[in-house]
Order: sequence, then C-alpha cells, then structure tokens
Amino acid sequence: MRLLPLAAALAAALFSLTATAGPQLLAVGSLNAGGADLSTQTAGPLENGVAGNVLGGMGSGLAWAGGSTFLATPDRGPNAQAYNPLVDDTTSYIARFQTVTMGLTANTSGSGLKFNLTPTLSATTLLSSPTALVYGSGAMGTGSLNGVNYTLGNGTPTLNAINNTNYFTGRSDGFDPAQTSANPNNARFDPEAVRVSNDGKSIFVSDEYGPYVYQFDRATGVRIAAFALPGNLAVSNLSARGDLEISGNSTGRVANKGMEGLAITPDGKTLVGIMQAPLAQDSNKVVRIVTIDVASGATHEYAYQLTTGSGVSDIVALSATEFLIDERDGKGLGDNSNAVVKQIFKVDLAGAEDVTNQSGNLAAKAVKKTVFIDLVAALKAYGLTAATIPSKIEGIAFGDDVMVDGVVNHTLYIANDNDFLTSAGSNNFYVFGVTDADLRAVGASYTAQAFTANAVPEPMSVALVCLGLMGVALSQRRRK
Repeated sequence: MRLLPLAAALAAALFSLTATAGPQLLAVGSLNAGGADLSTQTAGPLENGVAGNVLGGMGSGLAWAGGSTFLATPDRGPNAQAYNPLVDDTTSYIARFQTVTMGLTANTSGSGLKFNLTPTLSATTLLSSPTALVYGSGAMGTGSLNGVNYTLGNGTPTLNAINNTNYFTGRSDGFDPAQTSANPNNARFDPEAVRVSNDGKSIFVSDEYGPYVYQFDRATGVRIAAFALPGNLAVSNLSARGDLEISGNSTGRVANKGMEGLAITPDGKTLVGIMQAPLAQDSNKVVRIVTIDVASGATHEYAYQLTTGSGVSDIVALSATEFLIDERDGKGLGDNSNAVVKQIFKVDLAGAEDVTNQSGNLAAKAVKKTVFIDLVAALKAYGLTAATIPSKIEGIAFGDDVMVDGVVNHTLYIANDNDFLTSAGSNNFYVFGVTDADLRAVGASYTAQAFTANAVPEPMSVALVCLGLMGVALSQRRRK
C-alpha cells in the first residue's frame, strides 16, 4: 500500500472531527502505479515500448464480487505515450480484469479515518473470444500525417499463437471496415465498466469501441455472450483514428465516449449501461441510459442530462430502479489542472419515458437527478487539493456493510483511472460510508446484490486458461 503524504494524513485526522452529515470518507488505499500485474506472459514490450503487463488504469471499472473481493478493469491500455497517431497511439495491449482483495480494517489509532484500506492484487485474467477476431493488419498505421511517416506491424498479439487463443486488444485498427462498430468479431475492445453475475461465475463488461456489452466466464476470461445493443448507439464508418470516426458519422456514439458505465440490479436480472457523452444525433448534453434484460436481451433507453460534468464515468445500482451515477470533469492530477466537478448523483428510472426511437433534444424526457456526494469537497476536506484530486475518478461499487459508531454503513468504493501514468497518481481507492439516513435524505433505499453463497470461483492462471477454450460456443443474444 502506498503511504499517504504527511499533509493528507494530518488533514485526515481533522477530517474525522469536522466531517458534516452525509456520506463520509472512511478509508483510502492504493496500489503502486507503474508496477506489474500478474500476467507474466504479457510482460514483453508493446508497440510503444511499454511493458504489456504494466499495472495501471485499474479504476476504469470496479465491481464487488462479495466479501472483500473486487474486480477492476483497466481500459484499452497505455496510449499516453506518442508513437503512432494513425492508430491514436493505441497498442495490442490485451484486455483483462484484475482481482483485488480490499483489506478494510478498523483504525484503532484514535486519529485519522475510521478504517485502514490495504488493496492486494490477487489475480490477472486475460479476456478472449472462443471464435476468430479481426485484428489490425498494420495498414491503417502505415502512412503520413503532418509530414511525418509512420509504420505499424500486425496487431495480432503474439500470445495468440502460443496459447491458441483469440485475445481482445486495445488497438484501434482491430475492426472489419465492412461492418458497423457493433460487430462482435472485432478484436478492438476498450473495457470501461464491469459487474459480476449473482452466481459469481461470470462477469459483464461494457466498452467504448462498439459500444459492446459482453459476458465473460470469470474463471477463464472467455467470452460467453454478446448482447445486441440498440442500433442507434453504433457508428457505420469506422476508423482507427477517433477524430476521423467522429467526423465520418452523424449518428451513434462519439469515438472514445461509448458505454462508460454499467450496473447490475440486486437480483442480477438487469444490466444498466450509460453512455459517457451524447450520441451524435442527440443534443443539449443528454446521454443515454440503456437497460438490458439478461435473460432475453430486451433493451430500453432513457435520457440523462449532464449538468455539471463533461461526461459520465460509471453507474451502480441502489435497487431495481434507483442508481448512483458518477459525473465528472477531466480536471485534476494527471491533467495538470485543478479538479472542479466530481459528483455522484442519485436517479430513479421508475416511471421514466423510454426514448429508444427518439433523438435530438431529449432534455424534457431526462430522469430527475439529485446530488448525493460532492467528491471534490469530500477529498478537499480529507486534505487533497484541487490539483492532487485524480482527474479521472471513474469506477464505483458497493461492498460489505461495516459498523461506524454503532450505525450500519454501506461501503461505497470509488476508484480512479490513472491512464497507466505515474504522473496521474497511483491506482487509488476511496471508501465512503453510506447510511440509510443518507439515502432517505435523497428519497432512496439500498438493497445489496444477492450473491449466491460459496459460488465465487478462483481465477485460473493464464497457462490453464488456454486449454480447451476453442470449444466454447459464443451465444449472441438478440433483443426481442
């Protein structure tokens, strides 16, 4: 665990004495940025020279798996280092999820926060398809831009041949140009949110390239289902360059701003995704919430209007219809600027209008929202400054309840995406205590996800995962 700066530690002591009513910061912990994850087979250098198992970006998505176990998804990989703008500096980094044990223990020192948090990385699981995928040939990364010539090799991971496996990667040219961005055979995959099934045996991951929502076997990382999302979310003209993909489409998701958040209802029957930014055909800062029936694949769309932040990063369920949404700006540590807006809003989809076949200005149809946590204010009270609050606070997940001064607190874990950059800080985790009184204040209630007892599998090693994967059938779930 990375030790807190002295100033923050001293401020934490004052915070415990001066905190106001509402959700309270209970603990802070971190994993070392720039270290390595547990997938040693991917440790070789990527196209940009960065190690293929660098530990970073873990807060893009965060999911509770029961007890002290959480899953974290890094996004499409380290692409902050410039090497080839024709593929937006993306690499053949293999998509994966990290399993983390959150050691939350009472702080008995009498000062500081109520709990100590020690995150421990326990497993790294690579994500793959049982069927062939379309990888970049390198042609889209060969050419000239602004008078500079660039070349790029084939984007198929070398580990594919070693393990006889089709791995998903973050490289932006891994697509079939004859299909829309919804094509599940594309190798390019940008994981942004993750949730665990109630039986603990599979996970659901949403991404930005499609957008996609895939279901993976949790033990092996093999895709077992691809949900068909509404066609209005996809784009028809694909490009390895995000700017060209944006200018080449008048409908669908904006490049690099696809399905950023994903929730699962407590009964495990419904997935609820949210787009990061408005679709090209929408206006007035309205983004789409998409519900997916896990059994049938049926979908519905609802409108959510941004009011303070530049986009949405995640969504987590409070109940069957109530959700918390992470809305933020991109300012703070990692952006060399000062954080202004990082807020958690509460919404309720009960009675909301389905806007599936509508577009344009949907502001009047947007669900009502209420501020639940002002993260900038809370982290400043803890001792951080506007310049040291992470710019990308993205992953949110509930965990086990704890007792605080005789009151039951639902723990809400919040994580940052450091873009694999040590300059953007460590992989940080902030734990807030949420009481039933806090929820009643915004007209909400909380039901924990109903995990099946003793149903959580142990992740398999990469060496074992490669055995027998090609015989697993992929089911394509269609909307009814």
